[in-house]
Formats: sequence, C-alpha cells, structure tokens
Amino acid sequence: MTLLSKSLQILPEKFHGLTDTDMRYRQRYVDLIMNQDSKNVFIKRSQILKEIRNFLADRDFMEVETPMLVANAGGAAARPFETHYNALNEDVKLRISLELYLKRLIVGGLERVYEIGRVFRNEGVDTRHNPEFTLMELYQAYTDYEGMMELTESMFRYLAEKVCGSAKISYNGIEIDLSKPFERLTMNDAIKKYAGIDFDEVADDEAAKKLADEHHIEYEERHKKGDIINLFFEEYCEKELIQPTFIMDHPIEISPLTKKKPSDPNKVERFELFINTWEMCNAYSELNDPIDQRERFKAQDALADAGDEEANHTDEDFLNALEIGMPPTGGIGFGIDRMCMLLTGAEAIRDVLLFPTMKTLDPKKAENKAEKAAVNGSAEAATVSAPSVQIDLSKVKIEPLFADDVDFETFSKSDFRVVKIEACEAVPKSKKLLKFTLNDGTDRKRTILSGIHEYYEPEELVGKTCRRER
Repeated sequence: MTLLSKSLQILPEKFHGLTDTDMRYRQRYVDLIMNQDSKNVFIKRSQILKEIRNFLADRDFMEVETPMLVANAGGAAARPFETHYNALNEDVKLRISLELYLKRLIVGGLERVYEIGRVFRNEGVDTRHNPEFTLMELYQAYTDYEGMMELTESMFRYLAEKVCGSAKISYNGIEIDLSKPFERLTMNDAIKKYAGIDFDEVADDEAAKKLADEHHIEYEERHKKGDIINLFFEEYCEKELIQPTFIMDHPIEISPLTKKKPSDPNKVERFELFINTWEMCNAYSELNDPIDQRERFKAQDALADAGDEEANHTDEDFLNALEIGMPPTGGIGFGIDRMCMLLTGAEAIRDVLLFPTMKTLDPKKAENKAEKAAVNGSAEAATVSAPSVQIDLSKVKIEPLFADDVDFETFSKSDFRVVKIEACEAVPKSKKLLKFTLNDGTDRKRTILSGIHEYYEPEELVGKTCRRER
C-alpha cells in the first residue's frame, strides 16, 4: 500500500454535511467535497462560458485580452481600486470595464472582438454584487444597438437551450420564457406604464426635481433631468421586469459614451436587458464622433470636480484613436456572474463564485477556534460551525452610536431576542439602510431594515448572532 497524500482534517459528517453558509464560501474546497449541488453549479458555470465562446465563434468574433492595470479607469460609472507600479514609479488603477481598449481594436480594423475577464469596482457587497467580477464585452463594427438586441436575444435563448435544455427556465419558482421575442420599452414609456408619469412632458431639471420631491425620490443637487428619470426608473420599474425586457433610449446625462438618437438629442441609442428584475446587460450604439466625445468627457470631468467619485475622466489616448476614425459600432457588456445565477437558480452571487470576496477573519479568533478543535478532536468545530455559547443579557449596555437616541429606561423595557443574521444586503438608492433576514429559531424568518450601513458593510454581518430589540 502506498500513501498518496496526508489528510489531517476530519470532514463534516455526511448526514448534515457543510451547512454554515459563511464557511461554505470561505472553505470552498470543503463545500465542493460535501455538497454535490454546489459542485454542479460550477460545472454548469464552466459550460456557460464554453457555450458563450461557441456562440460568438459561429458569428466570427475574435477573443482578445486587454490591460487590467490602467492609468485611467473608464468605461463605466464606478469607483476604481488603486495601486502602485514600483518599476514605473506610477500610481495606476484596476480596470472597471473592458470598453475603451476594445474600441481601440475596432479602430485598428478588428471588426468583431470580445473579451471575458475580471473587472474590479471598489463598491459594496450584496447578493448581486461582488467587488471583483467577470464581465464580457463585445464590439461589432457596422451595426448599432438594434443589432446588439438581436445578438443578445439570440444568445440568451441559445444558452438556455444548451445549458438548461429549454428556452423556458425557472428561477425561484417563477417561469421565465426566453423563447418568445423580448418585450421592448423606452425608459420613459416604462416609467409612464408603472409610475404614471410622462417625462417627455417634463420641461426641465427643476420640474423633474419637483416631481422627485413629490414622490419622495432622493437625489443630489447636481442631478439633472436625465438623472431624475433614471432614479424614477429604478424606484418604480425595475421590480416589475420579470420577463425578458429591453429598456431603451436612456437620457444622455447617464450615457457619456453613447451615440445620440437622431430624432431626440436628449436621448441616446442604448438599451439594458432586464430579467427577473435584474439588469443582465448594457449596450450602445457607440459614440464615434471625437468632438462630441470630448464634450462628454468634459462634462464628466466637471462631475468629478463636484465630488462624483464614479464619474469618467478624459482619456486623451482614446480620443486620439477616435480622431483616427472608428466605424459605426455596436457594443455590449454582460455580467457573467449574474447570468450564471439566472441559469443555475443561485440566490446569491457568492454561490456562483468559487472564491467570493469575504472580510478577513480576526487571526486571533481563527487561532482560538483551531485550538478548541484540537482539544476536542472535532474538525466541525474548526472548519464548520461556531462553538455553543451562553449569552448573558443581564449586563446589556446601549451601543455608543445609539446612546444619544435612546434613554436607558426605555431601552431596558425592550423585548430582546437573540437572532442569527442569515442574509444582509444594501438597500438600493439608500446610503444608510441595510436589509436583514433573521432567524430567531422558529420556522418563520423575519426581514427587517436598519439604518446602520455607515457603520457596517453587509458581508461583515452575515452569519453573526445579535440581539433584535423591539
């Protein structure tokens, strides 16, 4: 007998398996051993990527690679990560999109190009967002956003049939039909349909802000009519878009890299595909006028100067490429992780990422946990579940951040319940609110909102035991 490998840790027992969600994400290698369903998700993810490449190869697209470390992180509204090149003694950023380099290749005569790669956005973490994620962008010369709609619809239908066996799929018990032509609505028509407001009749920025005030839509002073339209769409429309729907013709203010509509210069030739209330992709008729593009960059620079951390900045080399000449082009970006969630039925983006972003554990806590496991001879204590703890609520004190809002007499009469936080995510359009799913030991899970986002990130709280007071 030959020993091939040492195994010093004991796996969780088979009957219960590995059920601690936090540990499933942190120790994916154990999760893959114990949970066949988890392994199947990643096998299917690999198949999705393979079929995307097959679909694009049949349409004569060429796969390319572009830089991850860039001087100017553009192509999306997002805050970048920053780092330093020691050899060049220069500060650089991690890319937030693939767009601007792929368009340079269109200028260079590569008429159908795409890239599948990691991008990095220094933003929050929730069930649909991870700071590093996989994006696919493609660009095709001599077409426009109408051509991109045809490609998108055909590709989603193709992937569903290849990966799921049918163009009709089910997500969370809801049937989603990818076999029929996708619905098409302009952004203004969608708001008119779901909110009863016709922004084509709204005269200017001030009138739009007045409507926002009347409907309790939060906005910033720098926002213009187009920004307000987008906020109304997010508030009233996204939640209604279950079946595949193209939302078209966005305001120019939120689309700095997109060609204007000839019939209405306040709108652009852009669409987003929504399925299951999620934005699945974003596409344009690409702006190829270098003079117009410089003006758009100038407006973005002004937003950055006013404090917008997600604004684009002027990219002189990209403008130089446009001045050489870019043919009419259609472009599109797909979030691969969200696509995998839809086609695998996963409820959270971390379920389709082999190694999702997680907050680093306190080394001392991790060490103590391992020591306890060594003493007890229990791998479950070391790698799977937290030890049982007696919680003493007799000496409760008000946390400092609430001290000015609650007097102790009122606080002492509160109804305390010890609960486990099973899920936590940021509430869209709110800088303060977090949405919690709590388990208090009963069959009924509770959902609450709490205004503590300025103190905690959602990922810090998932799996924690805490007090719920009422």
